[in-house]
Amino acid sequence: MDDSRHKDATSSSTCFSHFCSSALRAKTLKSSSSANNSSDGLIRRLGVLDLILLGVGASIGAGIFVVTGTVARDAGPGVTISFILAGASCVLNALCYAELASRFPAIVGGAYLYAYTAFNEITAFLVFMQLMLDYHIGAASIARSLASYVATIFELIPALKGNIPPWVGHGGQEFFGGTLSINILAPILLAVLTVILCLGVGESSAVNSFMTAAKVVIVIFVIIVGSFKVDVDNWSPFAPNGVKHIFTGATVVFFAYVGFDAVANSAEESKRPQRDLPIGILGSLLVCVVLYVGVCLVITGMVPYNLLGEDAPLSEAFTSKGLKYVSILISIGAVAGLTTTLLVGLYVQSRLYLGLGRDGLLPSIFAKVHPIRHTPIHSQIWVGIIAAVLGGLFNVHILSHILSVGSLTGYSVVAACVVTLRWKNNTGNRVSSKCISTWCEGVLCIFLVACCGFAAGVLYRFGTHFIFMIVAVVIAIMACAALCFRQAYSDPPGFSCPWVPIVPSVCIFFNIFLFAQLHYEAWIRFIFLSIVSVGIYAFYGQYHANPRSDETIIYHMAPEEDRH
Repeated sequence: MDDSRHKDATSSSTCFSHFCSSALRAKTLKSSSSANNSSDGLIRRLGVLDLILLGVGASIGAGIFVVTGTVARDAGPGVTISFILAGASCVLNALCYAELASRFPAIVGGAYLYAYTAFNEITAFLVFMQLMLDYHIGAASIARSLASYVATIFELIPALKGNIPPWVGHGGQEFFGGTLSINILAPILLAVLTVILCLGVGESSAVNSFMTAAKVVIVIFVIIVGSFKVDVDNWSPFAPNGVKHIFTGATVVFFAYVGFDAVANSAEESKRPQRDLPIGILGSLLVCVVLYVGVCLVITGMVPYNLLGEDAPLSEAFTSKGLKYVSILISIGAVAGLTTTLLVGLYVQSRLYLGLGRDGLLPSIFAKVHPIRHTPIHSQIWVGIIAAVLGGLFNVHILSHILSVGSLTGYSVVAACVVTLRWKNNTGNRVSSKCISTWCEGVLCIFLVACCGFAAGVLYRFGTHFIFMIVAVVIAIMACAALCFRQAYSDPPGFSCPWVPIVPSVCIFFNIFLFAQLHYEAWIRFIFLSIVSVGIYAFYGQYHANPRSDETIIYHMAPEEDRH
């Protein structure tokens, strides 16, 4: 019996030891002068304009016509400052993404790949799971919204007005007390977009470019027409409810910019990734900032902020000025915006699945690329099916309050990756005790900045005395100072984020501050999904993962044929 117990203890110890060694291994990457363009891989077709339109398409949906007005009801004309502050914060995050996209431009994976390289396997898998839940629920929710807009446009036909049943497009037909909510138009729209994505990146990019261009033209037209109806007296008082509402508005509208990170996941399909990816990330974000600020100035100038509608404020503002035709254009723009957001979202999901399939953390079927279409068809169909099931059978809008966790997690991890990958003693293996000690100290400082961000966010949320928030900020500054003076930093190849580690530390602090503003169920979702992710990794990932460097190539220079 003693022997049996000893064997069980030894077996448990061996399993735990294997789990730890697997979970803590990092992905090592080797350099090469060219990218891997095998016949059965992805194909490089995206230019810099395609990448900018990809980012704009992912970021600006129907929300530009709605969220601008709803936040303005609280912040007043100061909502313009809210969007500028949120945009500035996103620019800092975008600088971090741009550096890593330039550093690892030949491989798909985005935040997952960066975490795998800078930290370890389990961290990368946790980032993937948090991002993917956001993407899956978000795609289903957007598909339902798009179905509702499409049904509304169909009702412009007199014979269909008022005759389209709920189970076709408007919301959904509920059964079993709302447990099921049937909507058949959402899966149909998802199937069409999935087919477009399976045809090839050239075809899907053309659709995205056309729809995004149409959307941007409509937004610019709305801004120009609305500017002639602006009454500058409506901009006074500029902050009727105080500065706090402007800052609170910034935390809300931050999520209106989410999407620029989609550009980083097109690394293997960009013609000149090391140059074009940073331009695509930062360029798309700056376009979004300009458009959002323009719409804010117009809507708050046309109608007093306290008279703005709740459901469709921009559309109602133009209708009140006798410009009903602009409201129709806004509906068309909303359809275009939702279509591009959904299209890019499905595209990004498939590339993330492709990356994990290659690394063995998911079944190898996700790693297969069609030899003719050069798209990960299995991954693409899989994400389309998941979104269709969720969007066709459930009212996923009620889950919107647990979203954004993945985005904030991904942004924070990417900022941390910029810092750790700049350390001169970050050799990947970290064999010497001095390297391990220095690395652990740096990671502890980054973690302390994140904890201070969460503490400050919770204190702000519950309205405690500002002195406690100042304490949290001071501790974060001290941790950032330790990162500045106790670590040695090297210059990366390609694009370089300025003021490292200060800029990444500010990103981490603000992202986790925003995390603290989310619904408490979002916190529960984060913890629960993390536990589930560790379980999946323990039973599958650790035994199949294969982060070998000889299968990965870093792209440092554009191929000869793409330089001209």
